[in-house]
Amino acid sequence: MEKKLIIKMIKNCFKQYYAEVDSLPLSSGDLEELAVKIIKIKEEQPAIELYEAINDTVYEFLTG
Repeated sequence: MEKKLIIKMIKNCFKQYYAEVDSLPLSSGDLEELAVKIIKIKEEQPAIELYEAINDTVYEFLTG
């Protein structure tokens, strides 16, 4: 799975919660960690849609 695409989708998902992309509450390390987590979810649950895995993971990150 293309990690760059996933990172871009994560950033877009964060835009729902934050108006400014530059003010995202995460570092590049956090982005990398979220992308790896999403790839793992997709490997374990191939039937889950990518956007659903990303939305769930971002929500979990923000609330957790």
